[in-house]
Amino acid sequence: MTHPASGISGRARVLSMSRRARVLSASLAAAVLVPFGAVTAAAPAAAAAAPKVTCTSARAGLAPELRKHITAALKNRKGTVAVGFHDRTTHTACSLRGHSSFDSASVVKVTVLAALLWDAQKSGRALSAREKSLATAMITKSDNAATSTLWRQLGGAAGVKGFLRAAGMSGTVPGAGGSWGLTRINATDEQRLLALVTGENTVLTGPSRSYVLELMGEVVPAQRWGTPAGAPSGVSKHVKNGWLKRSTHGWRVHSIGAFHGGGHDYTLSVLTHGNTTMDYGVATIQGVARVIHKDLASAARRHVPASHGS
Repeated sequence: MTHPASGISGRARVLSMSRRARVLSASLAAAVLVPFGAVTAAAPAAAAAAPKVTCTSARAGLAPELRKHITAALKNRKGTVAVGFHDRTTHTACSLRGHSSFDSASVVKVTVLAALLWDAQKSGRALSAREKSLATAMITKSDNAATSTLWRQLGGAAGVKGFLRAAGMSGTVPGAGGSWGLTRINATDEQRLLALVTGENTVLTGPSRSYVLELMGEVVPAQRWGTPAGAPSGVSKHVKNGWLKRSTHGWRVHSIGAFHGGGHDYTLSVLTHGNTTMDYGVATIQGVARVIHKDLASAARRHVPASHGS
């Protein structure tokens, strides 16, 4: 499987996949130092219990079914995985490591677009032709140069923080300087972002929400992996993915998606790191996505609305 790279270096787009990964990893290692606390000697402690998938639902039987199948999909998978899921139709939600923090890679580009639209809303203006061109490249092709341009226009981390406060994304920390790909994110905040994009709220207007979903629905075919895997036909699929390799935690591979139509209205965020390869991370995400899509479709088939005919 071939996946166009989505890292920090713009010239990476013209290299092979493996060359792009090496260039990206090297550039990040040279430019970013991630401090870790010193390790001190201590008596061995009992291992903490692994986090468990939690689900709630207004639809009888759906929560335990989702919990069981998501857990099974992740059994024996290496690395760290966080999941956020919410379905408005059945009032169902699932979470795993909702507040665990990950380097964002390119999924932050949806946040950048939302911040751009929010900033334009404050002054009552529409996006310029130039901004639309940059936004389209940023989301549909995961263009890094376009993202860097918009990040600088917003004022970098300081400018994006205003949107994050308005959005209630308190666990998201913008990357320093121009390192937007090192923004720290979690599944809970990504679900908050998708909720703002897909439902009426006071942060993003209807036209702004429609524009974000429009671009996420036009992502190039080579980048439509991840959360859309296994989605039912007849459901509109809106996605943004991110992938990044660093010397610690290996590959970060993430996918966020929104799905609507055919009686469905739900969002899904799957964040991972500690993957040995990019494809391994993709497979983990798609394993989770497939069981969620399947369980929702099965629940819809089992649910027969009460007849109101004569």
